[in-house]
Amino acid sequence: MNGVHDLGGMDGFGAIDAPPFEPPFEAEWQRTMAAMQLACFRGGWFVIDSFRHGIELMDPATYLTTSYYEHWLHSIEHHGVSKGHIDPDELDRRTQYYLENPEEPLPEHQASPELVAFVDAVVTHGASAQRPTDTPQRFVVGDLVRVRDESPAGHTRLARYVRGKVGTVIAYRGSFVFPDSAGNDGEEDPQHLYTIQIDGAALWGPKNAELRTSSTFDAWDPYLEVVNHQEGARS
Repeated sequence: MNGVHDLGGMDGFGAIDAPPFEPPFEAEWQRTMAAMQLACFRGGWFVIDSFRHGIELMDPATYLTTSYYEHWLHSIEHHGVSKGHIDPDELDRRTQYYLENPEEPLPEHQASPELVAFVDAVVTHGASAQRPTDTPQRFVVGDLVRVRDESPAGHTRLARYVRGKVGTVIAYRGSFVFPDSAGNDGEEDPQHLYTIQIDGAALWGPKNAELRTSSTFDAWDPYLEVVNHQEGARS
């Protein structure tokens, strides 16, 4: 979907001043949020792509003025309510109670050993989205391709700044869960994934791009169209 979250290629936000060292959590509630996200994932509330879509549905002003883990909280609440796991009225009552009684102890929950083992495994080793597919591979390294110039409804990983651009396939990654299906509560629908390289001038225009620069972008097969070399030379 098109939204304020799709910041790739946009300017005017200032320099990224990344600190040399940043702890994974700046507050205890963030640690809780990380565990809660994995617990809800394990419970079937969402998959990684639909979880991202829950963040994309945030009010744009709220999205831009809240932190990373607040985005996670919004998505968990969204899926919890929409899937019937959370009663919004009860959530409002509990929230109001703790706003009025901030010193009251929070409810305690003892996680099952199975959940702890799952969280430990995912944090340590990750969870691959690679899946097999019987669909033939359309492209190989060296092929010219154009990124489709379209605005898919719902969740997509088709970034706006590469739409309509021509690039070269520089790597084939295998077949993976297709976000545009899984992120919209559909099937996994595995699709081939490629890394394409796009010349800087093609992305930003010859007057704006630095000389001899390029960018790479990972694109699922449905995002791409065939381009012949003559057409690519004119692009």
